[in-house]
Amino acid sequence: MSILELPKVELHLHLEGAAPPTFIRGLAQEKGVPLEGVFDDDGHYQYKDFWDFLKVYEAATACLQTPQDFARLTTAVLEECAANGVVYAETFLAPDFCGGGDVAAWKEYLHAIQEAADAAERDLGVTLRGIVTAVRHFGADQSRKTALCAAETAGDWVVGFGMGGDEKYGEPKDYAYAFDMAREAKLQLTSHAGEWNGPDEVRASIRDLGIKRVGHGVRAIEDADLIREIKDKGVALEVCPGSNVALGVYSSWDKHPIDLLRKSGVTVSVSTDDPPFFHTTMKNEYDMLNKTFGWDESIFRELNKSAISSAFCSEETRSEIEKKLEAA
Repeated sequence: MSILELPKVELHLHLEGAAPPTFIRGLAQEKGVPLEGVFDDDGHYQYKDFWDFLKVYEAATACLQTPQDFARLTTAVLEECAANGVVYAETFLAPDFCGGGDVAAWKEYLHAIQEAADAAERDLGVTLRGIVTAVRHFGADQSRKTALCAAETAGDWVVGFGMGGDEKYGEPKDYAYAFDMAREAKLQLTSHAGEWNGPDEVRASIRDLGIKRVGHGVRAIEDADLIREIKDKGVALEVCPGSNVALGVYSSWDKHPIDLLRKSGVTVSVSTDDPPFFHTTMKNEYDMLNKTFGWDESIFRELNKSAISSAFCSEETRSEIEKKLEAA
């Protein structure tokens, strides 16, 4: 089996950010939603930098207006996952985009998403689980509403709580109440950190939010003491190399620290983040890691084993996915 055909585990995938451009354009036409500036002449998403990317992301998401829209989106995203050999994925879901953070509306959206995911698991062999996600630059008060949505729907399918958005807005401790709410609901915790801000952001997120995984976390490589802390506490990093290069966190693949992180003993997984925005796929990530760092099949197999070990799913689901990985 070639490296590209290996069954894969993806832990850092934004549902809205994985929407194929053709899907969003079609939805916009159906609903009469103007999307000036969202696409380039070739029909790809376009943006100038990370903060412009956030604006384009939210503009594209404006087309997603009903539970059925999100059901269709889920199907489209999971078809892409299946085409890339992903057998298990965890996706970030923002109630802010699914009913505006209202619990009753959120439950309707979630039901539609989960129904589509269940169908994709049956038909495509891809297992999906949800991580309810606060948008950092929407503020701490809104994050509490998001945490309530998470707590009210925690279970076998909604397995985690996290935070994305603009890392330069506020401080991790501002959101501690929301993370405490999610923890009390027995959800597992992750947060974006150490993508744009430095190692101290990762350290503060681990300390103040009690997270067991870090979204990105790549700038931890700049602090040897932090690397030791991450290893000692068993924190895993959800690394998205293609995203980091596309957004300019690192200038090229060979400058990306994922190989150094792995060799230092940190648990890393590989994900695509918002794949169509960054012109990537899971197969492309694997291909580039192989070409850039010489990662062979044994490294990728170990990577996927550690990824499913770090997943937020139930032990029953974990066992099922481990069997799929071993069978290959």
